[in-house]
Amino acid sequence: MRVVLQRCRSASVAVAGEVVGAIDKGYVLLVGVRQGDTEKDAQYLAEKIAHVRVFEDEDGKMNKDILTVGGEVLSISQFTLYGDVRKGRRPNYMEAARPEQASVLYEVFNDELRKYGLRVATGRFGAMMDVSLVNDGPVTILLDSQKTF
Repeated sequence: MRVVLQRCRSASVAVAGEVVGAIDKGYVLLVGVRQGDTEKDAQYLAEKIAHVRVFEDEDGKMNKDILTVGGEVLSISQFTLYGDVRKGRRPNYMEAARPEQASVLYEVFNDELRKYGLRVATGRFGAMMDVSLVNDGPVTILLDSQKTF
């Protein structure tokens, strides 16, 4: 699994003009599922995200995690995180999981985040979505359960 984590002041996601998820301070997570991913991948990333320290402390150092600051999560499924453009110009999505597998692991991932006490809003799996956010910093972190980066 891959996640692009963006620290935000606020964020929302709309489908066909209707807001289906919104948060205040926290993270926007773009979540991609790879073929062969398992619940262990979802658990690993949820634990990492719950405890990564990218919020400032009183001295302005990134020393606090989302749990400490009472942040929220907006989780958006995004198979394009596995788009491969190393050959040619059109992305190849062969590594991305099939929708039936990806949707299950995406929900497992969100449930794992909730186990830490996080409020998790979501988009709509498989839908065309408009994501809006006020990026804070900006702070953007790439995470991969295969630890490729």
